[in-house]
Amino acid sequence: MQEHDILILGAGWTSTFLIPLLSAKRISFAATTRDGRKVAGVTTIPWTFNPDEDSTQQTSKSQFSSLPLAKHILITFPLTGPGQSQNLVKGYSLAHGNKTGGSVKFIQLGSTGIWQIPQKTLWVSRKSPYDTENKRAIAEDELLGLDGCVLNLAGLWGGERDPKKWVDRVAKTKEDVKGKRSLHMIHGLDVARAIVAMMGRWELCKGQRWMLTDGFVYDWWSLMAGWADSKNENGGGDEDGGKADREPLDQARWVYEIMREEKVHALPRSMEELGRCYFGREFWDQFGLVPLKARI
Repeated sequence: MQEHDILILGAGWTSTFLIPLLSAKRISFAATTRDGRKVAGVTTIPWTFNPDEDSTQQTSKSQFSSLPLAKHILITFPLTGPGQSQNLVKGYSLAHGNKTGGSVKFIQLGSTGIWQIPQKTLWVSRKSPYDTENKRAIAEDELLGLDGCVLNLAGLWGGERDPKKWVDRVAKTKEDVKGKRSLHMIHGLDVARAIVAMMGRWELCKGQRWMLTDGFVYDWWSLMAGWADSKNENGGGDEDGGKADREPLDQARWVYEIMREEKVHALPRSMEELGRCYFGREFWDQFGLVPLKARI
């Protein structure tokens, strides 16, 4: 059985960027989806993780038996609560015994949402306190204890994910706009580049949690004001988006009303006004990279 460089468990949106990068770099891979559909032109293995099956005992057949050998396992779907990370890590290892060329390296994709708790400092890093009762964080901590690595991702954008289209969903009213402060993002291509970099520098990954952003702290008000004409650009207004008497988005108008009411002279607001700010440079510094798609 061929041993791949990486096995992607749950090839979804991230894999539309990762698979082309792996192919371009000639890194061997396999990927799974629930239904075996093609992702980025590649046929995937139909497979679904069953967290209720105890795969930590040696059996002749387990849910991992059909999976190929790989040096790295990328887990893209969330594992939650105690036991699931151990089930997956030990279950895969038991199913393949000594057929792997060494200890398998597990990478879990997580979310920076675990740091959305009161902090004592303005700047939040990967070492800052996080919500240890969060079910995803519990599973991530368990994986770290098994010498895995966790990559906590900021808001994802790129391809079909256009942040401009989120405005109507996240800020339906003026009061919603008033409450919007900082935003942190990462492009799918840079997620893919980060994963490949981690595969080559495992000494920086073993038992470690990393935070991944593009290094910017965005001001929601700045974005809404800057996207004032996006309803025309996105086809929500005039067909040609070029009528001279077109109107800005409601959210952009509300931003300027609130700026006047709260005596905010200009945008973006200061880091202190934005509140929680993620230290987005550390990963790139340590791995010797810079984002390709910074600034939405």
